[in-house]
Amino acid sequence: MGVNLKELIPQDCRKTVDLAELRGKNISIDGYNALYQFLTAIRQPNGTPLMDSKGRITSHLSGLFYRTINLLEHGIKPVYVFDGKPPEIKAAEIARRKKVKEEAIKKYEEALAKGDLEAAKRYAQMASKLTEDMVEGAKKLLSAMGIPWVQAPAEGEAQAAFMAAKGDVWAAGSQDYDSLLFGAPRLVRNLTITGKRKLPRKEVYIEIKPEIILLDEVLSKLKITREQLIDIGILLGTDYNPEGVKGIGPKTALKLIRTYRSLEKVLKVVKAEFPVDPLEIKKYFLNPPKTETYSIEWKEPDEKAVIEILVYEHDFSETRVKNALQRLKKAYREHIKTKQLGLDIWFR
Repeated sequence: MGVNLKELIPQDCRKTVDLAELRGKNISIDGYNALYQFLTAIRQPNGTPLMDSKGRITSHLSGLFYRTINLLEHGIKPVYVFDGKPPEIKAAEIARRKKVKEEAIKKYEEALAKGDLEAAKRYAQMASKLTEDMVEGAKKLLSAMGIPWVQAPAEGEAQAAFMAAKGDVWAAGSQDYDSLLFGAPRLVRNLTITGKRKLPRKEVYIEIKPEIILLDEVLSKLKITREQLIDIGILLGTDYNPEGVKGIGPKTALKLIRTYRSLEKVLKVVKAEFPVDPLEIKKYFLNPPKTETYSIEWKEPDEKAVIEILVYEHDFSETRVKNALQRLKKAYREHIKTKQLGLDIWFR
């Protein structure tokens, strides 16, 4: 879910760009966020995900493979960051998500029985589940493609934001706004869903482009600090207090924080119940578990390994995979290898 800051962030703090404008940028992408997007979007008309002959879901691998190649062809260098152990303060949200998925599965089966394919697909998307085996398969594929990935000790979004704040990557990439609360100086949204997308329940397609949000611009425009942005997020609801404070929306939350200057003071005048101590949530956003031990290096694709994974293990079309691999190798030569060689020459 993540914190919903959509209505709070001023429109002039959102810069819509083409993929080409991100050429040469390395971006730490929230891996779980991206894989869920692929699982949700890549499905049959009745909601069934892509599967191999053994019944294993492959939608996430398909999206990861072809979308990553598309990013590389535009000169964008992705680094995928994967979640580790979720923090204890996230227990309520994990339980909520589990319940939502269980209910969605029941509604999916009911919709199928009625022959309502549109509803069936919608509920199937809501029931999407990412397993450990699927995540390990994604990491294995990325390694074969020569794409770096980082294992976070806890929240992948927090690790991605840390890497951006440290300057090891240009920006953090995610659909959620939590990256800003975790301190990412730049957030790139829509990176893995760029292109034409159908609006839910409508025969209308829209063009989705990457959106860049700068943390300093948002804070300056709203006349608040990052700590106060975290306070607002907690009032609205985060993964650690999903419900937020009843009756408080974005405008009211901003007004309260501007008036009282801190969450601690707001909570003295606003009665609210939290599943965990809100100050613990704030502390987590300010200093989440992270690792400084990671390597960011793009390598030449291992064509044989990619074919082994996708074609022989998961029944992908050999022709399509080989054609895509040619694009991947060309993108590597044009946007990564030549630049790495240039740096080697410079430092000799």
